[in-house]
Amino acid sequence: MKKLLNTLYVQTQGMYLRREGETVVAEKDGEVKLRLPIHTLQGIVAFGNVMASPFLLGLCAERGVSVSFLTEAGRFLARVQGPVSGNVLLRLAQTRAYEDKAKKGDIARSFVIGKLMNARNVLLRRMRGHGDSSALSDAAAKIAGVLRRVKDSAPDAERLRGLEGEAGAVYFGCFNELLVAQREAFSVESRNRRPPLDPMNALLSYLYTLLAHDCRGALEGVGLDPQIGFLHEVRSGRPSLALDLMEEFRAAIADRTALTLVNLRQLGAKDFRKTETGAVEMSEAARKTVLMAWQKKKLETVTHPFLDEKMPVGLLPHIQALLLARHLRGDLDAYPPFLLK
Repeated sequence: MKKLLNTLYVQTQGMYLRREGETVVAEKDGEVKLRLPIHTLQGIVAFGNVMASPFLLGLCAERGVSVSFLTEAGRFLARVQGPVSGNVLLRLAQTRAYEDKAKKGDIARSFVIGKLMNARNVLLRRMRGHGDSSALSDAAAKIAGVLRRVKDSAPDAERLRGLEGEAGAVYFGCFNELLVAQREAFSVESRNRRPPLDPMNALLSYLYTLLAHDCRGALEGVGLDPQIGFLHEVRSGRPSLALDLMEEFRAAIADRTALTLVNLRQLGAKDFRKTETGAVEMSEAARKTVLMAWQKKKLETVTHPFLDEKMPVGLLPHIQALLLARHLRGDLDAYPPFLLK
């Protein structure tokens, strides 16, 4: 089992990252702010005007520590990764599965089933914890109906994407019912992005960026190609498989983290601002709060339903990547998605 390592998030503008022996040093204006041994890190994510020395990048490449560069608002720019060390036979199996329409559809269906079941479970959890709601009850029933159609449908990725979109519209149509505080400031009419047009969508987009980074690292860690996906269409430079893998974690991890931050008033309307273009952005202090909550969430312990084993939330993408690799090798008959209980 992969050891749960930390991701270093750097958002202080003007920060410079450099190597000092086997240590990552973060400094600003000549003053050292942080020192971390390289062996304690799984990845580094730099937001905005953060620089890194070529010697540090070389050390990270040697040690398998990925370095991602994002805009200050969280839009992905680039990623530095060392030589691919995955099993070439596994990647060949991944390519064959992608080219096999039935196999590709079966794997895509597993991702959609995981996403829909977890989204429905988030609604049901809200009802159990805060009382019944006709809107949530109706939405859960509609998602269950879409879920039955997903299970009964032919393994066709295009049709599955359509059903996923239908369920997603239902889910976000009742998302405001999940808010028990600050509903006026954080209500949403629909999911929007590029750019996000309201505080909740800005928060979700930021969390989805962090989740995508973790999923991509998990796939690369087991030797899979993050660009060859089964549900999302393959495009040059697009981490389609990472987008596939994160579907089952959106509601279960990212959405629940966002709701906790808002419902506990750890974030408020003052933490967001609307730009001249209409996009909504988080303040630097708000991003720091989100990053701390994300790291805390990853340390929570859950029982994996397929393995029946307790583990930190941060390990789930790595376990799911491993299960997918085992399925592609032929060790598992099907890919078992992570299901929130």
